[in-house]
Amino acid sequence: MKNIKYLVVIIFGFILYACDTEDFLNPDPESAITQDTFFQTDDDVLAAIVGVYDAFQGVNENTDTNIGRVNRGVQFEHLLTEHRSDNTRNATLEGSKSDFHRYTVVANNVESEDYYASMYQAIFRANTVLNFIGVADEQNQASYQAEAKFLRAYAYFKLVRMYGDIPLVTTPVEAENLDALFTRVPVAEVYAQIVEDLLEAVNNLDNTYKSRASRAAAQGILAKVYMSQPNPNYTGARLLCETIISGMDYSLQSNYNDVFYNELNSEIIFAIQYQTGNALESQSFSSEFTSTFRQGREDGQNIVNANLFADFTTYGGNRTEFSITNLGFLGQDENEVIKYLPDGSDITTSPPTYGTSTRDAGNDYIALRYADVLLLHVEAVIGDGTVTSDPDALNSFQEVRNRAGLTDLVTSVSKSDLLKERRVELAFENQRWFDLLRFGVADTVLASHAADRGYVFNPGRDLLLPIPASEINLSGGRLTQNPNY
Repeated sequence: MKNIKYLVVIIFGFILYACDTEDFLNPDPESAITQDTFFQTDDDVLAAIVGVYDAFQGVNENTDTNIGRVNRGVQFEHLLTEHRSDNTRNATLEGSKSDFHRYTVVANNVESEDYYASMYQAIFRANTVLNFIGVADEQNQASYQAEAKFLRAYAYFKLVRMYGDIPLVTTPVEAENLDALFTRVPVAEVYAQIVEDLLEAVNNLDNTYKSRASRAAAQGILAKVYMSQPNPNYTGARLLCETIISGMDYSLQSNYNDVFYNELNSEIIFAIQYQTGNALESQSFSSEFTSTFRQGREDGQNIVNANLFADFTTYGGNRTEFSITNLGFLGQDENEVIKYLPDGSDITTSPPTYGTSTRDAGNDYIALRYADVLLLHVEAVIGDGTVTSDPDALNSFQEVRNRAGLTDLVTSVSKSDLLKERRVELAFENQRWFDLLRFGVADTVLASHAADRGYVFNPGRDLLLPIPASEINLSGGRLTQNPNY
């Protein structure tokens, strides 16, 4: 997919979309004409689908520094997730990127605005694909439609968990449905659409791809959706996880480090790809995780909190050396992330080396991997309970532990055990925030964490991000704000 994206995205991006945050869902009137001109063949529809992935991939901050006119896609996601959890923080207290870990985000926070815009840009592109699906060859229409709906669901799933009630737009925006842009619908309604879209993806995709939507990706994301929605469906989630497990299309890498540096390996179910050294196809977040020997533009992000360091010490096993480092001299509250070191890095040198394209890194964003599914399986089996001794769940839990070198036989798994295991297995993969929400412990864990660090955490406010002020202003006040912002 890396080989075709470069040309396809240029064509699709310039023909169909402006990047202004004020019109990411509302194209200029001329767009309808150029869309009709553009969509003529099956290849055009496929190019448009690839363009949806580009919205998730986003623009490298090193390539275009003006945040007002670009979308970073998932490249800012660690700020909105890891930093708001108890996992990591920014090294500085200055700037809007430091607002997340201190729970001081405001409605005009530029990173939050950009993320919101990026996800809706993906939704708009997916809706456009669906509107022209009839142009595709008949034998491809079902799979193309399922792929576009998977991507739309994936974007909405990110948005609904971060912003709560949000606009639900399922058709291209035109004058007659403009109000849809500015009408927040209840969380349950958004989840219903997500489930509907993912079920279609499950029924019409196969497991050909890892860098594009697949049946297993839809099953895994749907399992997580089922357990995240207001009324969890643990039975449905368990069945989906067990289908992936029994299918034997995926397996854990024997070496934990290979998960992140042997791209599209046996463990990867769905990843958003980047390309080293290509300014238009690379990412910058890898360089931003450096601090002691600075490599990025605004580096010092994802500094490891001492309580996560303690969990790695107790529960990490051999994952620790491939996840964090003290570079031989840092304190336990200063460790740096090393899961995403840019290609060619060597932190054993003095000083460390960070590759030849540090700010144009090619490390993929891993959206779903097999270890996540195994642990989701345990979570689904526990369900509304607090502990399980179910043999199937124990097997899933043990498999993840064994790979970490922690081979003591497990005879039961509590929710607390599972949450700790997910924390060290999936650290810095932007899962911790959502895990705390799903397990129902975000209030207590984050209040304690905030108190330890001298922050003020308000669960009536900080469990949701603010609806971007730019969108409320554009709506003329029709879009309402989340409580206490």
